Amino acid sequence: MAEIIIFGINDTAQLAHYYINNDSNNNVVAFTVDVDYIPENKQFLGLPVVDFETIEEHYSPDEYQFFAPMTAAGMNKARESIYLRAKEKAYRFISYISSKATVLTDDIGENCFILEDNTLQPFTHIGDNVVLWSGNHLGHHSSIDSHSFVSSHVVISGHCTVGKYCYLGVNCTLRDGLTIAEGSFIAIGATVTRDTEAWGAYLGSPARSMKKKSTDIKIYHEMD
Repeated sequence: MAEIIIFGINDTAQLAHYYINNDSNNNVVAFTVDVDYIPENKQFLGLPVVDFETIEEHYSPDEYQFFAPMTAAGMNKARESIYLRAKEKAYRFISYISSKATVLTDDIGENCFILEDNTLQPFTHIGDNVVLWSGNHLGHHSSIDSHSFVSSHVVISGHCTVGKYCYLGVNCTLRDGLTIAEGSFIAIGATVTRDTEAWGAYLGSPARSMKKKSTDIKIYHEMD
C-alpha cells in the first residue's frame, strides 16, 4: 500500500480520491494545490490541503507518492507542467487502472488515469501522464504517447499511433494504421480516416481540418 497525495481540489481530484480509495491498494492522505488556491479551511473531503510549493516539507518524497489526475486544459500542457514540477521534487507517481478495465498489456507509464470499461488489447503501449476516461477501445499494436487525453467511448483501431499532447473527443473513431500527430484535437464524434498534422484540429465524418490550431480550441471541461 502506498500513501498518495493528489494534486487538485476539483471534480477530477474528487473522482481520483474515490477510485483510489475504493478500487486500489493505495490510500489518499492529502491534497495539494498552488498556494493561491488553498481553501480557507485548508481541507478537501476531510483531508488536509497543503500548498504545492512546500509539499515536500510536509510529505516527504521518500515516504509518499504523487498523483495528478488533471483534465486536458491547454492541450494537456497544464497537466504536464504539474507532472514535471512534482518530478523535480523527486516524487514517484502511481497510475490508477480500474479493476473493471480489460487490460492485456503491462506497457503503461506513470501518472496514468485509466477508468472502467476501457479495453487495452495485447501489444499496446500507454506513455506517461495519459488519461483514458471510461469505455474506450485501444486496438492491438497501437500506442498512445505521453500527456494525451482520451475521452469516453473512443475507438482506436489496430496499429494506430497517437502522439503526445493529443485530445480525442467522445465517440470519435480512428481507422486502423493511422498516425495522429502531436497535439492533434479530434472533435466529438469525428471519424478519422487519414493521418493528421501536428497541432491540427479535426471535425466531422469523415474528419476534416477545422483550419485552426488545436491550441486555439477551448476544451469544454478545462475549468473542472
